[in-house]
Amino acid sequence: MTIGEQAAPAVARRIWGTLDTILLIFAGSAAEFALNKAVDWLFYTGALPGAPVERFFETVRFAQAMVFGDPQTAAAAVRAVNAAHRHVEEQRERRIPQWAYRDTLFMLIDYGERAHRIVFKPMTDAERRCSFEASRLIGEQLGIRGVPPSYAAYHSAREQHLRHHLAHSDLTDRLYGKYEEALGPVRMALLRDLQASLVPARVRSLLGLRRRRYVEILLRAYRHVRGGWLLWLLSPLLLPGHGGTLRALSRPGE
Repeated sequence: MTIGEQAAPAVARRIWGTLDTILLIFAGSAAEFALNKAVDWLFYTGALPGAPVERFFETVRFAQAMVFGDPQTAAAAVRAVNAAHRHVEEQRERRIPQWAYRDTLFMLIDYGERAHRIVFKPMTDAERRCSFEASRLIGEQLGIRGVPPSYAAYHSAREQHLRHHLAHSDLTDRLYGKYEEALGPVRMALLRDLQASLVPARVRSLLGLRRRRYVEILLRAYRHVRGGWLLWLLSPLLLPGHGGTLRALSRPGE
C-alpha cells in the first residue's frame, strides 16, 4: 500500500496543506540542511545554494503530490525525484548515501511535528504514529533503505542522526550566506531568531543560535491568535517575490 493508493491521514494533510506549518518546516530545515555532513551534495548540484527558497518549494510540491495526489500523481512525483537523484549520482560517479536520504526524511517528520505543535496543538500519540507511517510509506516509495518500522524506532534513529550526522563546516557558512542573499539581512536575522526556538538543542548549539524571549512568547501564543488571513496578507513580505507561490501552496480544508 502506498500513500497514493489510500487517503493520507488528516494530520499529514494539516501539516502539508497549511501555510503556517510549511513556513516553519522551511525555517527548521534551512538550519539543519546547512549542518548535514552530506551538504556537499547540495553544493555539487548548486540547486539549493543557487535558489534556496525555490528548492524548498519543490520539496513542498513533492510532499503535497504524495499527500493530496491520486496514485498516478504520486507515482509521477516519485519517478521525477528518483530520476533527478540518479542524474546527479551519474554526474558525480558516486552514490548519495542512504543515511542522507533517511536524515532528510527524519528531518521533515520532526519539523512537521514541531510545526503542528506551534500552529495547532501537540500531536496525540496516535497522530504521531499516523504522521510517521505516512512518511515511512513515502520513504519506501522513494526506495530509501533502513527506514525504521515504528515511531519509537524512528525517534531513537533521529537522536542518533543529530549526534553523528551534523557538523558546522565552511559549507554551513556558505549556505547561510546564500540564505541571506535570498532573504536580505533583516529577514535573515528574524529567521535565525525563529530557528533558535524551533530547532533541536544540538542544531542550535552548532549554529550558535540564541533563543529570544519575544520569539518564545509569540510561538507559545501563536495557535491561540493565528488567523489565516493575516499570514495570507503577510506572505509577500515574508518571502518577497514568492507571495503568489506561498498562497498557492496553502490547501486548507483538503
